[in-house]
Amino acid sequence: MTMATRTRIARLRTLAVTGLATTGAAAAALTLMPSNAQAAEMPQVHASVVKASNTSATKAGSGNNLDGWIKQSLAIMKAKGIPGSYDGLKRNIMRESGGNPNAQNNWDINAKNGVPSKGLLQVISPTFNAYHVAGTAHNITDPVANITAAANYAAHRYGSIDKVNSAY
Repeated sequence: MTMATRTRIARLRTLAVTGLATTGAAAAALTLMPSNAQAAEMPQVHASVVKASNTSATKAGSGNNLDGWIKQSLAIMKAKGIPGSYDGLKRNIMRESGGNPNAQNNWDINAKNGVPSKGLLQVISPTFNAYHVAGTAHNITDPVANITAAANYAAHRYGSIDKVNSAY
C-alpha cells in the first residue's frame, strides 16, 4: 500500500468517525455493510469481469455474472413482492463489494464480534438468515441469494434497496 493510499484511508476513517459522532453509535450498531471508508479498503473488481466460481445461481437465459445475478434477483423479488430496481441494486453492490461475490469484511465491529459481512451486498449471517428468500440458495456468498436477502432486508427497513445510498 502506497503512502498516498494510506493517507486517503486515514482521511476516510476520520470522516467515518466524524459521521459516527454525528449519527450516533446506534446507527453504527445497525450497520449491515461497511462504511465508504471500509469499502475503500476492499479490492475493487470491475463488474464486467466478475464471475463466481462456485455458485448455483445460474439459470437458463441468465449470465453467470453481475448483470445476470441482478436480473435473477429482480425476477425473484418481483415474484415475492420485494421492491427494488436494477440501478438501485447495482449502485449498492458496486459501493459495497465492487461486484465481488466473495468479498468479506474482516475488520469492522461485526467481524470483531465474529460475524463478518459477506458477499455482493455485504450481509452479516444473522441478517441473511432472517431475510433469506425461499427459492434462493441458503449460502450467504451465493450472488442471487445475497442480493435477494439484502433487498428483502432493505425493503423491510427502508422501503426499498433503491432508498439506500450508504452503508445500512
